[in-house]
Formats: sequence, C-alpha cells, structure tokens
Amino acid sequence: MLVEIRDLRIAFPTPAGPVDAVRGVSLALGREKLGIVGESGSGKSLTARSLLKLLPRHAIIAAERLAFDGIDISAASERQMRAIRGRRAGLIMQDPKYSLNPVMTAGEQIAEAWRAHKGGSRRSAMAAAVDLLDQVRIRDPARVAASYPHELSGGMGQRVMIATMLAPDPELLIADEPTSALDATVQAEILRLIDDLVSRRGMGLMLISHDLPLVGHFCDRVAVMYAGRIVEELPASDLQHAQHPYTRGLLSCLPSLTHPSQRLPVLQRDPAWLKP
Repeated sequence: MLVEIRDLRIAFPTPAGPVDAVRGVSLALGREKLGIVGESGSGKSLTARSLLKLLPRHAIIAAERLAFDGIDISAASERQMRAIRGRRAGLIMQDPKYSLNPVMTAGEQIAEAWRAHKGGSRRSAMAAAVDLLDQVRIRDPARVAASYPHELSGGMGQRVMIATMLAPDPELLIADEPTSALDATVQAEILRLIDDLVSRRGMGLMLISHDLPLVGHFCDRVAVMYAGRIVEELPASDLQHAQHPYTRGLLSCLPSLTHPSQRLPVLQRDPAWLKP
C-alpha cells in the first residue's frame, strides 16, 4: 500500500479559535488511480499536501496514521521527507505560470530535478530532459527545452511540469487540478497523457478535481469530500449510482446534452452532512 491515512485532522488557528479544515479523513491508495472530488474549501488539497508535509507551519495536524509506503510521515524528519518529495512522490500543481521558474529554460528545470535525485553530469541531465519532453509528447523537444516558460502555451507548460515530476521516476503522482487553467481540448490531451504515463509506469495517482465526469472516466475509485471529510467513496464505474445526497446533488447540477432541462437544480445543503 503506497498511502495510508486514518483519521487525519487539520486545523488552523484564528483569533476566535482553531478552525477545522480536514475532519477525520481516512483513505488508502495502492498503485491505482484515485480521484478526490468536492467543491473549493472541502479539504482536497490539504489532504494531499499533508502526505508531503507541505502545509503551512501554523497548521495543526493530527492523525492516527499518516504513512507513505510504510514510512510514518508524522514522525519523519525533513531529511526523510526530501527523499520522498519529488523522488518517490511527485506533485503537479494547478497552473504552470506560477510553478515554473521564469528565469530558467524548461530543459534546465527538468534537468535540475533529474540531477537532484539521480545525479549525473549537466550534459546527461539535459539529454534526459529532452527525452522526458519527448515522452510527454511535445513536438520538437529540443526547441522546447531551450525555451523559457513565457514562450510556452498553457498546455506545453503543463507538459513541462509533468516531465519535471516524472524525472525521478516516482511511485506516486499527486495531480492537483492539473487542467484547471487549460481549455477543454487541451485538458483532454493532458489527462490522456497522465493516464497513459501512470499506466505504463505502474504508478499510483491521486487526482484532485472539481470535475466528477472527468474522475469517473479516468480513475479507478472516487472519494467525495464535503466540509473537510469524505462523505462517500465508491468505484468510479458506479459514480452515476452514488447514494449520498451531496454526491447526487453535484451530479444533478451537471448539464446534459441527452437530457436537457431549462434550469439546472441548485444544491440543497443539509446540516446533517457536517456530522461524522
């Protein structure tokens, strides 16, 4: 099992007292594709980042079990975490504009990740960077390797991000809204690319998204989060038959070409959903 989370709780201090952002989340992930869906603020990204110890310093974190491949993340030192971050678990962020270094070429950034985790000369690392750009299906990878982030489109920038994360050959890939800044056709291309790479390399994938049809199509399992906790977990193939009213409400809010309606329903929230 790559990821084990039991009773994860994350809170943030405020003048009025601590605010609970994640409330008792439990999940497990092997070499499979897990989708985590829910609206903004439901705790999806916080849950994923807790695995890499990338939460703000003032965050209050507690868990019965928080482990990556048997390593207790809660007790891991910074040296141990550096051996996990990037090398064994990669994180793809939402928007390459804010994740790529604007004063380094794409190839230099991928090569830097390669050398940090695998060593080797600058020349061999740059050759590996060009090869990785080719693997993420970029045309003329040598030209793109010599380009700066501002010279790349959003889709190309995201492919550079994916290549950077793949450089150390990780066992787990966390994709946090990897297509939110892209148009629909490029979104589909990037998701097909991630799906293909994860399958070929035998990695685990944690895909964080707002898009239920997307995770239903690309993932093996889906965990639905609401107000800091998982309210439903089910096989992706059964998503259309979800039982929880929150999941049902999200699904009914989606427009349909086969069953068009004049007005989409508004999600009616039940205070009972907040209770464990």
